[in-house]
Amino acid sequence: MANDDLATHLPITLRPDPKRVAIRPFTPADDSPHAAVDGRPRAQRIADRVLALSAADLTIDLKRVMSGLSEHHRDVNMVLRRRFHEVDGLLIDHCSVSEEQALLIGAYFSEEYAFEAAALFNPSIVAHPDQSGVQPGAMRFVLSLRGVGEGHVSSVTFRTGICDADGSVTIDPPGLQAVAPRIEKIPGGAPDDPGVRLFCEDSRDLSEVVIFPITINQRHGIEDVRLVRFVDDDGNVAYFGTYTAFSGEGIRQEMLRTTDFVTFELNALRGDATANKGMALFPRRINGRYAMLGRQDHENIWLLTSDDLYNWAGGTRIVSPRWDWEFVQIGNGGSPIEIDEGWLVITHGVGPVRNYCLGACLLDRDDPTKLLARTTYPILQPRAEERYGYVPNVAYTCGAMVHGRTLILPYALADSFTTFATVPLDRLLEAMA
Repeated sequence: MANDDLATHLPITLRPDPKRVAIRPFTPADDSPHAAVDGRPRAQRIADRVLALSAADLTIDLKRVMSGLSEHHRDVNMVLRRRFHEVDGLLIDHCSVSEEQALLIGAYFSEEYAFEAAALFNPSIVAHPDQSGVQPGAMRFVLSLRGVGEGHVSSVTFRTGICDADGSVTIDPPGLQAVAPRIEKIPGGAPDDPGVRLFCEDSRDLSEVVIFPITINQRHGIEDVRLVRFVDDDGNVAYFGTYTAFSGEGIRQEMLRTTDFVTFELNALRGDATANKGMALFPRRINGRYAMLGRQDHENIWLLTSDDLYNWAGGTRIVSPRWDWEFVQIGNGGSPIEIDEGWLVITHGVGPVRNYCLGACLLDRDDPTKLLARTTYPILQPRAEERYGYVPNVAYTCGAMVHGRTLILPYALADSFTTFATVPLDRLLEAMA
């Protein structure tokens, strides 16, 4: 049973679009025992073949490549030239080349990637850093989404929109193009596990930004970003997003940081509480310490505190499965939201037949280990027409926000697509016990 009358379902559906593609680095596999020929690795042999082309063939091949890419991408010359310089002297021997040779070699070490071809789900929402031009009582927001493409690999993509004073939501049309970021390793830190800094200044709109797996620990997916607008004690504002990095062999928690959604830093979290999914940062320090929700035992919601934003250990179990719709596990549905009554936490519960439903709980503002109240029934679950998709019977969110006294709740269905609902905050609190 659910409190179906609590949520108002909005006529918004965000579906995957296979036409949204980005140009990303491609490195040919070279792990076969027979890969080397005359001591020259596969990447070098590819470059050698390009360098051996006649001037006429080089021009023909490059024209064909540019013609295909220019239909979907801006500044193709710049992208391919940059890729050449990334491989020159690293994947291949440093070489002196013409402009045409550099571009074609860059093309052979690039690929088009449809980053949201299969699914677009598990959203998170925060206030946009730029509120200029917004009507009184309205708010511009940033929506992060998990896009799934070839090989079931997950990337991060974005949308923007407006929430009006009456709680209505409008999503801005996404850009027709997507631009891969410029990437550099963050100096310092662990030499075998450096973070990365991404520069997305070539994107003209936030919807053109795509953050795809970059490091070896992310190579099979960057999953389920939980965004939060964090205000530090000195008033400085930054946006953080905890997410799951999937290497193909294991998972760990990492964190995205940005102040402007143009430059991003991605770093690993450390400590014994970071080896599972579902961590969510509080939007401010509590009693001088950073605070985080976690689910390190894969069943309960835990509260963690730390003096180090990137190191998390220990913790206190604060919310456990109680109702039949959460008997399997309970987890957070994004970062806690501070309201007058305390910390509002959207939750997900897993029940029979692996049904995922959304609920909520309220934690004490000064001591979040104290559970004040929780919903006894789901506030939202897949309706009959929404049950089926890639993973049936799933309603899931990675973050909501409160605008006025209305909960704005983006959520995913069946691990396939995204929609929105709104819930009056006072009615939600009345539904708790």
